[in-house]
Amino acid sequence: MKKRVLILDIDGTLTNSKKEITDTMLDALLDIQQNGAKIIIASGRPTHGVKWIADALKLSEYGGYVLCFNGARITDVKTGEIVYQQKFPRECIDSLYDYAIAHNMGLVTYEKDCVVTGTRIDEYMEFEAKLNFMKLKQVDDFKHYVNFDVNKCLFTASVEEAHFLEQELADMYKGVLSIYRSEPFFIECMPLGVDKAASLEHLFQKSGVDREDTVACGDGYNDMSMIKYAGVGIAMANAQEAVKEAADLVTRRTNDEDGLLEVIEKYFR
Repeated sequence: MKKRVLILDIDGTLTNSKKEITDTMLDALLDIQQNGAKIIIASGRPTHGVKWIADALKLSEYGGYVLCFNGARITDVKTGEIVYQQKFPRECIDSLYDYAIAHNMGLVTYEKDCVVTGTRIDEYMEFEAKLNFMKLKQVDDFKHYVNFDVNKCLFTASVEEAHFLEQELADMYKGVLSIYRSEPFFIECMPLGVDKAASLEHLFQKSGVDREDTVACGDGYNDMSMIKYAGVGIAMANAQEAVKEAADLVTRRTNDEDGLLEVIEKYFR
């Protein structure tokens, strides 16, 4: 049965190992939108880090959405309206900063096109800023400076330290925040209960989309909730084994082989 909405993770799904969308893939995605399909980008990246993809896919023209920070914020690309978001508890920002200082860790959050930190700059922050085409901004008084809505904070630390500190933080903020590692050197701090599926449900209720009309594609652990939630959940051939087990279908080809083309041909042509 032909589907109406295609939900795409970015890294390891839409883009190849070079973090690029191939011309073949781009043409296919533009074509299905011209024929009435809608695309939702669902990523752990900040909103600015997804802008180049939204522009390439012409989501402002065709009426797509970007779901960022693993679901803590959804933006209507056509209007620029934030249609849903989960905000960070104000008091947690102060205590996370104190923890970072006490343990000699890095801590960042996100403001428009900037990755903001009040700790020393390290190579992991530089990596995050470069990946998302953002500037890295160091401020003198982090607690005072961060007076805007926050959807995510990110600790940076060496692999050895992050492994230990992740569990300590998870215990400290149990029932208050969601704490997990997205990379060996990144500890993500999210509002409690944020995941891609929960945010998609809010969006679908507001926009009138039937989840049975949707296909969700991903490769990582943070994609599992939406893969289980969508009408059809698809794992890439390069996906984690647990993600493949959760999916209705696994592509024959990887993200480096334009594996999504199989999905487009099967459900959107």
